Amino acid sequence: MSVMASSAPAASRGLNPRAVRMIEAILIPIGALVVSALLFSIFLILLGKSPAQFFNLIWVGGFGSAFSIQNTLQRSAPLILTGLAFAIPARIGLTLLGAEGALVLGGFTAAAIAIPLVTGGWPAFIGLPIMAATAMATGAAWIGIAGWLRHYRGVNETISSLLLGYIAIAIMNFFVEGALRDPGSANKPSTMPIGDAYRVGPIPGTSVHWGLAAGIILAVLLYILMTRTTFGFAARMTGGNVRAAQAQGLPVGFLVVACCAIAGACAGLAGFYEVAAVHGQANASLVAGYGFTGILVAFLARQNPLAVVPVAIMFGALAAAGGLVQRRMGMPDATVLVLQGIIFVVLLVSETFYGRIPFLQPKTGERT
Repeated sequence: MSVMASSAPAASRGLNPRAVRMIEAILIPIGALVVSALLFSIFLILLGKSPAQFFNLIWVGGFGSAFSIQNTLQRSAPLILTGLAFAIPARIGLTLLGAEGALVLGGFTAAAIAIPLVTGGWPAFIGLPIMAATAMATGAAWIGIAGWLRHYRGVNETISSLLLGYIAIAIMNFFVEGALRDPGSANKPSTMPIGDAYRVGPIPGTSVHWGLAAGIILAVLLYILMTRTTFGFAARMTGGNVRAAQAQGLPVGFLVVACCAIAGACAGLAGFYEVAAVHGQANASLVAGYGFTGILVAFLARQNPLAVVPVAIMFGALAAAGGLVQRRMGMPDATVLVLQGIIFVVLLVSETFYGRIPFLQPKTGERT
């Protein structure tokens, strides 16, 4: 009687499938970062610049002092929220690129609803929650449209969410440059300032606004939702096989729209903090690319809500160090965007290595 030892799982090496997936989720992203750094170093050498100096400046600009660390965390706050906005739909098998639009539209509606609240004399402890709820509801509805179109009309969610993002930016520009424009904003069209009373202050002892704390709390809650609840199990099952989920009687349409709405709410909340904690009004500064960088954050975090936090901090450090690189090396501030682009491409290529790392695969068996 003969058997094939090759039918044995990777446990023949002392590893169970869950451990293999965990090791891959750590090794492959780290490997992608190393390869990206090498490729970018070649790019710098061709320009006659020092890779060692560049990466040292990234460290100094991102984590070299208390000011640098707080600057990094400040820039990380919206990246955590937009990273979650990509990660949650990805768990159900959707690729949404609309976080930028949801952030912009959420921030704009938060600023717009603040105008009658401020003029009406509403206290900040009532007005700020209304602004935040409005931003989240707007983002949830906006991205929820893409989910509804995907499930009920078969419209590709990647294309629809991207187009909805551009429409959201156009809507903001229409009102900011028209009916809701502050007459005092001559150089940059903006809504009326929300006022100091409606500004979200920093976390005590720091210069970092409360959006960072909100992002971390949401990351923990969404991790629990997606890994420890029946909703999360149903979402993962739907992402693995829609037909199997439907055969089991799962409410696939609800799950798709709900995950998209959660994503939009996260991005909308990021927009609220950009208005209430950073800019004080809605204008073109809301279109800062956080929604697109959040895609890269979620990719590197493997759509794990908890992993989104440290990855977002890493990319926040890149953004914080951009000015230092410009001053010390005489390179454009956008140099870090080139590095981000290389990381994204390498990450896409690295996806092909999952399940193919030789030393993690089961040994080839022999007939006995």
